[in-house]
Amino acid sequence: MAGLADSGSNPDVDLLYDINGLAKDAPPWFDHVMEFVGEFGVLFALLGMLVWCWWGVRKRGGEDAAPTVAALVWAPLAAGVAVLVNVPIRGFVERPRPFNDHEGLEVLVDGKTDYSFVSDHATLCMALAVGLFLANRRLGIIALVLGLVGGFIRVYMGVHYPTDVVGGLALGTAVALLLSPLAMALLTPLMRAVERSPRGGWLIVARGRGVRQRERGRAGYGSGGPDSDERDLAA
Repeated sequence: MAGLADSGSNPDVDLLYDINGLAKDAPPWFDHVMEFVGEFGVLFALLGMLVWCWWGVRKRGGEDAAPTVAALVWAPLAAGVAVLVNVPIRGFVERPRPFNDHEGLEVLVDGKTDYSFVSDHATLCMALAVGLFLANRRLGIIALVLGLVGGFIRVYMGVHYPTDVVGGLALGTAVALLLSPLAMALLTPLMRAVERSPRGGWLIVARGRGVRQRERGRAGYGSGGPDSDERDLAA
């Protein structure tokens, strides 16, 4: 299985050279930027979007706060599970990094000694992106685009074949989607319990908003709150 792309006539190898050739033509400062973005930038951006989404959910509150936070918690868990699933896949395929089998590549990162298929970076990024999409469609679409860009950069850097990236994107998506029903069934009750906790409730709903929501509940208001009742009366 190690010879997934041993031939230069293989379209996977041809596309590798085409994309990596962009790095040869680019100025050194641009390659340094791409190296940082490909190694850390995309992952940091996705994690930052998860935190940003959580902060917005926490401030907004509402009945959907706990399920949404549960989806956000699932995103990094899905990424971790996907990487674990990839461990036996990489050991079975044993595909060397492209720069070990093909000359003339512009390799932007040194020290890659592990196997190439499936790309851990692409797997992580897509699992995070799909998890965020489950929590927030608008941010999730941006995250999915970032995941695709991150995969492209891995080929640009000369550390992965295109099919390594495609496999990683597929693996991250499959784990995040297929296991999400079970994950949400377990995490949503947990997040609701945290929301009701005097010490941990702030993780789900901001303290002031949580107090107001409980007061509205005791006052007999519906889930829409007093403002919605006033609108109904006005109608």
